Amino acid sequence: MRRLGSALLAVSMLVGCGAGSEAGTSPESGSTTPSAEQQQQAPILTTTNVDVAIECSGILEFANTASYSLLDRYLPSNVVTNIVNRRATAPFTSLADLSTVPLVGPARLKQLEGGARTMDFIDADCVGILDGIAISRDDQTAIVALVNSIDDSELHDVLPDAWNGAVNLLNTRPFTTAQQIADTAGIGDVSFRNIRNSATLSRPLEALFAAVNAIPSNGSYGATTLRHFDWWNIASENHYYRDDKTCFGLEPTSVPYGAAIRPNLADAAEVRAAVQNAVAYVNGNNLIPASVRSAGFANLDALTQGRSFKGCIITYENDPWSRNTVHIYVDTVTGFSVMTETWWAE
Repeated sequence: MRRLGSALLAVSMLVGCGAGSEAGTSPESGSTTPSAEQQQQAPILTTTNVDVAIECSGILEFANTASYSLLDRYLPSNVVTNIVNRRATAPFTSLADLSTVPLVGPARLKQLEGGARTMDFIDADCVGILDGIAISRDDQTAIVALVNSIDDSELHDVLPDAWNGAVNLLNTRPFTTAQQIADTAGIGDVSFRNIRNSATLSRPLEALFAAVNAIPSNGSYGATTLRHFDWWNIASENHYYRDDKTCFGLEPTSVPYGAAIRPNLADAAEVRAAVQNAVAYVNGNNLIPASVRSAGFANLDALTQGRSFKGCIITYENDPWSRNTVHIYVDTVTGFSVMTETWWAE
């Protein structure tokens, strides 16, 4: 199992090889064998919006370091010439970067992937290039789990420009591979990347939410925090005693009955304040390890900075002796969503 540190690290090795150079004929020469601890580490997910997973960075390494003659085994000579000439000026740092080379498109990228796999620049930890991004085996597991379980409303928010693709996924699931998802009608480069991002980019925040949800309640008050949920069913639910709803940014047909309309969308500060309130409400600032809180909030900030959110704020009472307050936020472009609920009861 080859765990490469980063795509940039991989492409910095032996870059700029010219035509006829034999450098890079095998990635194993001079390499060290991963320790048992490295081989047994926890799953590694792609945590930033890149187009090459760490486990797949050998594809870029292959493109940057393989000799002309080695590349020529897998690609037409004119394509190899273009790649070698371009990498002499700067190493490739992404698939998008590689795709700027004349004559390099999806088919040529798959041929490069094939060469990288044959020459052991990548192994089974890299699933390969699907719809413009190279995903790892761990990414695939997360993608399949998400698509098989995601609610209708969230999936359509994650795929705002692929409505038919979302419907086809819902009607075809369960899936067993990411390739099946990528092959679904209506799913293309942008939508598949959105799915990958939804499945992998918020794990530190999800760990914080799990820690909040694990804090036991004494029956008088509590909090729930969710990253994946069916916001429509939550927002449209009716409550017996009191049901105050204020929504913002929703399509007119999606506004729950009786909800007031707020003209302004939510921003990152409002989303963070709701999460901070839920954490503090159950004494999470003392009961949850600082490392989990720090990582979770850093992840939240990274995913919300500069973004705008639609959603609803709901205060309801099912009787005179209890109250629940729900905050729902959904990124208007990416579909990234957060829900907090705090409650008390006499």
